[in-house]
Amino acid sequence: MSGMVYDLREVRRARYAVGAVFAVHGAVTGSFATRVPWIQDHAGVSAGQLGLALAFPALGASLAMPLAGSISHRFGARNALRGLIALWTLALILPSLAPNLLTLCLALFVYGATAGMADVAMNALGVEVENRLDRSIMSGLHGMWSAGALTGSAAGTLAAHLGSDARLHHALAAVTLTLLGVAACRWVLDLQPAEDEEPPPRFALPPRSALLIGAVGFCAVFAEGASLDWSAVYLRDQLDTSAGLAAACTTGFTLTMAIARLAGDKVVDRYGAVRTVRFSGILATLGGLLIVVSDRPALAMTGFALLGLGIAVVVPLCFAAAGRSGPNPSLAIAGVATITYTSGLIAPSAIGGIAQATSLMVSFCLVTLLASGLAIFAGVLRAGDRDRPKVSKPDAAVPDPRP
Repeated sequence: MSGMVYDLREVRRARYAVGAVFAVHGAVTGSFATRVPWIQDHAGVSAGQLGLALAFPALGASLAMPLAGSISHRFGARNALRGLIALWTLALILPSLAPNLLTLCLALFVYGATAGMADVAMNALGVEVENRLDRSIMSGLHGMWSAGALTGSAAGTLAAHLGSDARLHHALAAVTLTLLGVAACRWVLDLQPAEDEEPPPRFALPPRSALLIGAVGFCAVFAEGASLDWSAVYLRDQLDTSAGLAAACTTGFTLTMAIARLAGDKVVDRYGAVRTVRFSGILATLGGLLIVVSDRPALAMTGFALLGLGIAVVVPLCFAAAGRSGPNPSLAIAGVATITYTSGLIAPSAIGGIAQATSLMVSFCLVTLLASGLAIFAGVLRAGDRDRPKVSKPDAAVPDPRP
């Protein structure tokens, strides 16, 4: 993108605008997740067929994410994000309209494809804003995504409790979120490609640096997916708790992650990405160990809280590092996003398969092992751990940091 100069006030405004887009993106996910049972009944699919259909969002995202860089190059970052976030919010309508398995798979493929492209575009713009502010903001942006997801799921829970038709619920949510997302895009950075800049390839393998960074993200997302889908089951089956207490464990894990992400930028600015992830990996490993050795619900819930606290900032820092790891930030971010999406896809089924063959305790031994990898391989995030000179004047112009 061209080396444009921005007033610091514009960059700060762009930070809040991108944060609002992150929240809108998360709200779509939360709105969809709470109505999956309704969608299953409407499409008339079995649990196994639903599991098959739910693999299509990750498939669509993985195939479409590399296109985000080309779209941004052709239309400019602001217009690209505006269009992609609108496609994503409107795609929320499709799954609830599906009358059978085939149409549900197609709807979820489109849903995932639009989600992935918008994800890459907003993360790339988030990295650009972080570069210009010269301080960490990616953790907070992902915290806004978590806050949006919690808001969307709360609204969806209320709609389900009232017995509303998911087609009406998702139509109203899609229109509302589209208006909010498009409006927020008005203030994001309007980056345009330089005249001599070559367009990125539509499809290309991610650089090696992105693969290494993505491996760290894989470990974090695997632990997140396992905990979100299996923490309640773990407390119920392993520790014989009530359904309410088991559900509270999952809620606590989610809240811990959201709070840690919102507060994580100050930690990153003080200690750097590498040391932050290394310490986070230690916390996550301790949490995993506490889960597998606990014989009381309180200890297991504390373990899940530590696990959530430990993995919360890892994925945002992976995106930040990917955006600085080479000459094509969108391609690197798309590579990391593809790996993390894949991890989120396989984690729940992998945990279930291991539990079926052995036990849930053994499954979470694997989670603990992967969590320890965060501490061991944190050094690959050094691309996002550069020195950040502070801006001395409050209204100074902030140039593009790249040559």
